[in-house]
Amino acid sequence: MAVTLGELAVRFGCELRGEPGVRVARVGTLAGAGADALAFLANPRYRAQLDTTSAAAVVVNAAAAAAAPCAVLVSENPYATYARIAQLLHPPPPLNPGVHPSAVVHADARVDASAEVAALAVVAAGAVIGPRAFIGPHCTVGGDARIGEDVRLVARVTVGSRVEIGARTIVQPGAVLGGDGFGFAPDKRGWVKVPQVGAVRIGPDVEIGANTAIDRGAIEDTVIEEGVKLDNLVQVAHNVRIGAHTAIAACVGVSGSTSIGRRCMVGGHTGFAGHINIADDVVVTGFSMITHSIKEPGVYSSGIPFEDARTWRRLVARFKRLPLLEGRVRRLERPAGGPTSGDGDDGDE
Repeated sequence: MAVTLGELAVRFGCELRGEPGVRVARVGTLAGAGADALAFLANPRYRAQLDTTSAAAVVVNAAAAAAAPCAVLVSENPYATYARIAQLLHPPPPLNPGVHPSAVVHADARVDASAEVAALAVVAAGAVIGPRAFIGPHCTVGGDARIGEDVRLVARVTVGSRVEIGARTIVQPGAVLGGDGFGFAPDKRGWVKVPQVGAVRIGPDVEIGANTAIDRGAIEDTVIEEGVKLDNLVQVAHNVRIGAHTAIAACVGVSGSTSIGRRCMVGGHTGFAGHINIADDVVVTGFSMITHSIKEPGVYSSGIPFEDARTWRRLVARFKRLPLLEGRVRRLERPAGGPTSGDGDDGDE
């Protein structure tokens, strides 16, 4: 669809500097956009590309607007405004309400007349599919599951029994919601499986990335609150709770019974130990290892940034010599009356 810049300015509350009748039909990058496309500038690293862009218009902040060689839509938050315009220009495919002939829907399931159940999907007994929901090809919806209005299960999504998914949530291909958590009791003869009798409750406006797994609770439910965004390949263990509007990047693992607060941001490859609590408004940088509760908002890190291989080998050698150095320092401190072994801050807290 093509929309005029004037319409976009009014709809998204932007200041338009340019001809309101110019139409855009798609989005593009500053370097690759053509005469029918809209681009944006939010990262200063791409500032040089603004001077030579061929886009019909660019979404920018007020400071960069004068440098654009084309029409601009001025916004305090160019990236968010661009995202909303992109949703308008690139809507999801329209629904084809009804059940595909190859789908299997149990007689005791309820599928709203405005919903679509695509090819080879399976909907089990007692499941409820809400208005305008899309159950994509090869998806499985377990018994007594509840799929809210305007939910999109893109393809090959597995929704376990009694899982609840709130309105407008999007689940990308391969995700598994409501599989058994990792629950085993040690025994002399091995491991005894602990039945996972809880469920998963997902709030509205959540997005869950491809091949992400959210385990059902062991006894009580695993809970993902409204507006949470989970990237691809995220593991959420049983009885975890993730607060509203938290965003978690790819390959993060959250161990069982951990609670993450609201509006948190978690970088990729971070790992959380189990049974800990993370406060609201916490930012964790990538590759961190979170082993204790975090009680105050702030930015936290534990990963070591890369170095060239030669420097890294020297650093590792120094790490290994730290116990020897500590012993030498303690021996020197004793005659001077300094702290002895066990005194002072040992870094354990």
